[in-house]
Order: sequence, then C-alpha cells, then structure tokens
Amino acid sequence: MKRKSKTLINLKMSVIISNISESLPAFLAENQYTKIHVIVDEKTQRHCYPIVKPLLPKHQVTKIKSGEANKNLSTCEAIWAGLTNQSLDRHSLVINIGGGVIGDMGGFCAATYKRGIDFIQIPTTLLSQVDASVGGKLGIDFNGFKNHIGVFKIPNAVLIDPVFLKTLPFNELRSGFAEIIKHCLIRDAAKWETIRKIDFEEQNFADLIAHSVAIKEEVVAIDPTEKGLRKILNFGHTIGHAIETFYLGKPKLHLLHGEAIAAGMICEAYISFKRGILDQKSLERIEEFIFAVYGKATIKETEIEEIIALTAQDKKNKGKEIRFSLLEGIGNCIYDVSVSANEMKESLLYYIG
Repeated sequence: MKRKSKTLINLKMSVIISNISESLPAFLAENQYTKIHVIVDEKTQRHCYPIVKPLLPKHQVTKIKSGEANKNLSTCEAIWAGLTNQSLDRHSLVINIGGGVIGDMGGFCAATYKRGIDFIQIPTTLLSQVDASVGGKLGIDFNGFKNHIGVFKIPNAVLIDPVFLKTLPFNELRSGFAEIIKHCLIRDAAKWETIRKIDFEEQNFADLIAHSVAIKEEVVAIDPTEKGLRKILNFGHTIGHAIETFYLGKPKLHLLHGEAIAAGMICEAYISFKRGILDQKSLERIEEFIFAVYGKATIKETEIEEIIALTAQDKKNKGKEIRFSLLEGIGNCIYDVSVSANEMKESLLYYIG
C-alpha cells in the first residue's frame, strides 16, 4: 500500500475554465496552424458545434457515432481516414468537441496520426469536464475491455465552459457527478461533507468543476503516467469498470459510466470498511448519498462471477493480483491494495442487499 510522493513533475497542461467565446479565439491567436479538423458526434454536432463554429477559421469536420460502443478501432480508422483525406500535416490541429468518448478517442487518433499532432479538448459533458478531459489519458476499448489500447499525451489545451452543460439530459449530468463524488472522497473530506448535504439538483456545478479539475491537476502533476499516486483516481473504478463492461452489450440494461462507478464506489467503500480502514458511519453516509442520487443498479447474484472475472483486465493489476484503490478514511486514498475474488463477491452481494 503506497502513499503520496512529494516529487512534482512540471507538465505543460493548460486547463482553462472560461467562456468558450473568449478562450478558443485566444488559443488560436497564440498558435499558427496550417489546418484545423473538428471531431464531433451526432449529438454534439447538433447541440454544441453551433456554439463553436463561428469562433473557428476555415476547417473540416469528422462526425462519428456517439456512445461507448463506438469507441473502437473501426471508428479510429474513420477518423484517421478523415485526417488523411484532408491532408493534415504535423502543423495541424484537431479539436475534439464532446464527452469522454470523443475526448479519449479523438485525442488518441491525434496523438498517433503522423506520430502525433496538436489537439485540444472542448469537453461538453460534466463527466468530461471534471475528469476525462484532464490528465492526458487517451484510448479506446478493445474486445469489450474499456480503454484497453491507449497512450498518455497531454492536450495542448482543455477549454471548459459550463454553458455546454445546458445541452445535457438529466442522466448524463448525473453520470458526471459520480466523478465529483469520487474526487471529494479521495482528496477533500470537507468538500464531501458539503456536497453530501445538498440535493443533486441544487449542487453548484461551476464550483464543483473547478474543484475537481484542481484535484486532478495536482495528482497528475505528481504522477503523470499512473505509476503511483494517480491510481487513487481509480477509486470505484475496478469494480465499476467491470460492471460497466458487463452491461455494455446489453442495451436494456446499459449503464452510463458514472452510474457504474457509483455502484463501484459503494462496493469499494465496503471493502475499505471490511479492511478496517474506513469506519462504518462513513460507509453508511457514502451508501446513503449515492443511492439517493443514483438508485440501485439491477445486478443479479448470478452475474457476479462474470463481473468479477472482468476485473482481471484492470490496468492497475500486477501479475495475478487484482489491485484496488481504497479509502483510508474520507479524504484519503491508498493504492496497490491486492483484493481477493471473495472480497469482491462479498462487496457486490452487499451492494445488491
């Protein structure tokens, strides 16, 4: 079990929370690009691209299909074909307008096209604004495993404008809130005490976006390639990703990322409690708040073994050890904790109730 290192690494990471009508023109004025290519999906093309289009010089657009199911090599091929057909050179810019799928995949394609060209993220979902767009993790799903193929590459800028949250349906906004909860639980006990006493609809999202970005920037600066401390950002994600992956191909039962991570946080808080590093009152408060916001995912006891099997592909693992990040009290998280299949099963049974 490892704890925080104090060695800082200087990253050229520019995250700007501002009106997009100011931040995007300012970025473009400071950089000279031969061509600009925009990546959207059908949803962001309809709701978000019209906000950005008037701010851009001449550019091309590639539209992909939305959704985690399309975050794969086939879609990458379509993106790479678009960049190639438009003859983008290494002095060009890719602009990703969308949520975590577009940010992960568009950034991955830009980072690998001609061995890497500049790209910026304009995250349009709460999930991508507080988590996915910050930190330079890029990648795609492969053979059903989330983010199985990817690279670390810091974007040239992340331009965050809360105005895009107005385009989101309720469930997408709520999905992003799970990462805000996580940031509070692993790094800021006082903020956790604040948010848990406020109904979801009454949360101050502009403030929470800035809070989450600051936490993630601090952690990533210390450990940019997830060799140590950055693993705490995966609290709730070992079981959460397994749940999300299990239901990915089941449309009627499909869970959004944040919905699966919410379930994962309860399970992993329970494991923390059973390990004796999280007190019962804290576990009960976590459980009460998350269930109040998300309800309970419909997980059947007969599905538990298959869900647990999926944790074998978690990127924190070493050898045959399934490694977790667990809460050592509210506001502090430890990592590289080996957890057994029996412990995972017990936690999922606890969640099911």
